[in-house]
Amino acid sequence: QVQLVESGGGVVQAGGSLRLSCAASGKSFSFNNVGWYRQAPGKQRELVATLTNIGSTNYADSVKGRFTISRDNTKNMVYLQMNSLKPEDTAVYYCNFLWLAPWGQGTQVTVSS
Repeated sequence: QVQLVESGGGVVQAGGSLRLSCAASGKSFSFNNVGWYRQAPGKQRELVATLTNIGSTNYADSVKGRFTISRDNTKNMVYLQMNSLKPEDTAVYYCNFLWLAPWGQGTQVTVSS
């Protein structure tokens, strides 16, 4: 069974940076399309960054130029580097395969103004 564990969230001031990490067991990130999602209070979960199995990336307009998704195949980890954070980035962040495995617990990111 696939299990996803996100980490690296925290409280940061606007303009700051965080690096989120995601570990998977039961499935390799290497040959799959993966993504980072986020869910803000009272809002639907949204996809903010994707990374295909061949290394192509795509970003939501709201994070383009500020967030970078990457993968370490040797560690079976996926990362989200978040720079120039804004209060509107505050949310619980989740990683997942694009075919949607069971969700992990997510990691809270709070950006103060």
